Amino acid sequence: MTEAPAVLRPHAEQQFAAELTALAAADDRPRPTNWRLSPWAVVTYLLGGTAGDTVITPKYVGSRRLIEVAVATVATDRALLLLGVPGTAKSWVSEHLAAAISGDSTLLIQGTAGTAEEAIRYGWNYARLLAQGPSEAALVPSPVMTAMRTGALARIEELTRLPSDVQDALITVLSEKTLPIPELGIEVQARPGFNVIATANDRDRGVNELSSALRRRFNTVVLPLPAGVDEEVGIVATRVADLGRTLDLPSATDAVAEIRRVVTVFRELRSGLTEDGRTSLKVPSGSLSTAEAISVVTGGLALAAHFGDGVLRAADVAGGIQGAVVKDPVADRIAWTEYLETVVRQRTEWHDFYRACREVAG
Repeated sequence: MTEAPAVLRPHAEQQFAAELTALAAADDRPRPTNWRLSPWAVVTYLLGGTAGDTVITPKYVGSRRLIEVAVATVATDRALLLLGVPGTAKSWVSEHLAAAISGDSTLLIQGTAGTAEEAIRYGWNYARLLAQGPSEAALVPSPVMTAMRTGALARIEELTRLPSDVQDALITVLSEKTLPIPELGIEVQARPGFNVIATANDRDRGVNELSSALRRRFNTVVLPLPAGVDEEVGIVATRVADLGRTLDLPSATDAVAEIRRVVTVFRELRSGLTEDGRTSLKVPSGSLSTAEAISVVTGGLALAAHFGDGVLRAADVAGGIQGAVVKDPVADRIAWTEYLETVVRQRTEWHDFYRACREVAG
């Protein structure tokens, strides 16, 4: 058994500190004010490469041009909106951009229906406020205010989950680069290097749509699902291996065949068509994203480690796949059963998977 990490999930700037240090040492290109790396080095950090004798591992597998556009946007006065279906690595890319550019990915606001305007602007330490009245000492800065003061990147997760009035608190910040504090008669002005990276799920359209005024202040980059099965298998295998080391699970090196099967199932069901294009399928209500495939395989490895011989098999992933597919107990179950009988059952090399899924289905 390997030694357990100090924390379960280090921040990107902690986990990849050696790579960031090597890139900074080798980086001789111009850097925007308060950036830790040049835009070129940030892209290398995200997509992989070398820095001297240090190998830079890929953090994102996909279009280089998309990442270049995202990095170039953050270098301007426009904020960046990463848009895509669930599981397209929006949060992952956001975190690594902040780690590479500012050296700090923790200035984060999690958007929910209950997120208040104070999360964007500032709040108050009410004990001090009552005792001393309004003062800078009683002020509780938001992640956005802290980023403005330090010339860093602030991150907003699930921007369209924020209520509309809370979203609108960003307009002055993004357009004027100023955050007024009328209670004190002062304002916070952003230092060079400040910007905002937001993420949004395009399945949430209609939840809290961005106003046209706010949308104009963002440059939108759409992160797509992996284009091919090999690319998606590679992404899943890499992330599962990373998680496995953290969770002290068996190596996923010998699990590529099972990973490919999970990925194939997800791709066929979310596209509504088998790989050979011959059979149309009912599409389940869930997203069946790459992130969910990673979760299914990681859960399967945990089963194999604690209740099997450590080798990932069909029986270890069957339950996880069914749980990912069947979100609606009626419509999704029909779609899943039809897929098992018309596709999985007909594939000779998938008989073990068919039996395992039928056993789980009961």
